[in-house]
Amino acid sequence: MSDAEWAVVRDLLPVPGWLSGRGGRPEGYCHRQMIDAVRYLVDNGIKWRAMPADFPPWPRVYAFFARWRDTGLVTELHDRLREAVRAVEGRSTEPSAGVVDSQSVKADATVTLGSRGFDAGKKVNGRKRHLLTDTLGLLLAVLVTPASVTDRDGARSLLPTAAGRFRRLARVWADGGYTGHLTDWTNQHFGLVLDIVRRGEDVRGFQPLPRRWVVERSFAWFLRSRRLVRDYERRTDTSEAVIRWSMIALMNRRLAAQPHQRAVLPAG
Repeated sequence: MSDAEWAVVRDLLPVPGWLSGRGGRPEGYCHRQMIDAVRYLVDNGIKWRAMPADFPPWPRVYAFFARWRDTGLVTELHDRLREAVRAVEGRSTEPSAGVVDSQSVKADATVTLGSRGFDAGKKVNGRKRHLLTDTLGLLLAVLVTPASVTDRDGARSLLPTAAGRFRRLARVWADGGYTGHLTDWTNQHFGLVLDIVRRGEDVRGFQPLPRRWVVERSFAWFLRSRRLVRDYERRTDTSEAVIRWSMIALMNRRLAAQPHQRAVLPAG
C-alpha cells in the first residue's frame, strides 16, 4: 500500500485486544505488513509458501488471513470501505437497489469433490460465484457454491441474507436465469422487487442491457486479481474472503486517489 492508501485503511482497522486492555498476546507484525502480504497474494496469485522474503513468514500471514476470515473482520473492513466509497460518490451509505448475477469458474485440483460441480450451460467444472452488487458495482454479498447450483437456488440463499443486512434494499435487477417462482418468493417474504432484464429476441451481437452491465463489470474487476482467475481454495468461505480482499484493494485505491474529497468514514 502507498502511504495514502494506508491512511485510509488505518482508521478502519479493528483494535487488538491487548491495546484495549482485554489481554492477549501482542502481535509480532504490524497490520500494514500483513495486509500488504495478503493483497500481494491475491493480486499475483502466488502460493502461500511462495510468499516473498520481504513479507512476514507465510505461516504468520496465513494465520492472520484465517483469523480475519473466521471472525468476520475482513467483512467488517470491506463494508466500512464500501460505505466510505458511497459517501464520496454522494450516495447513502446503505443501498436501496442492487444487481445480482453469477459467474462459473474452473476449479483447481486442490478443490475437493464435495464443493465443486459441473455447470452444464457454460460447460465449466468448478465453482460458481453468486454476486450481489449495488448500482456502483460495489460488493454487497457473495456466495460461492458448486457450479452445478442454479442461479435461482443460489439467489434463495444470497438474497435473504442481503435483505436482512440492508433494510433499504428494495429492488434487484437480474437476468433471465432468475425467472420463475423466485420473483414472487422474494417479493412475498422480503419485500424485494426482482426486476428481470431480458435480452431482445431480434437483437444480434452485443447489447448493453440496463443495470446488468454493472455486475458484469464487477466480475471483470475480480479477474484482474490473478488468485481469482480460477478457484484454488479448498474451502468456499476462503474463496469468499479472497473476493472481499480483492474488492478491498480496489476501493482502497479509489479512495486514496481522491484526496480532495473527504469521505465520511464510519465510526469504528
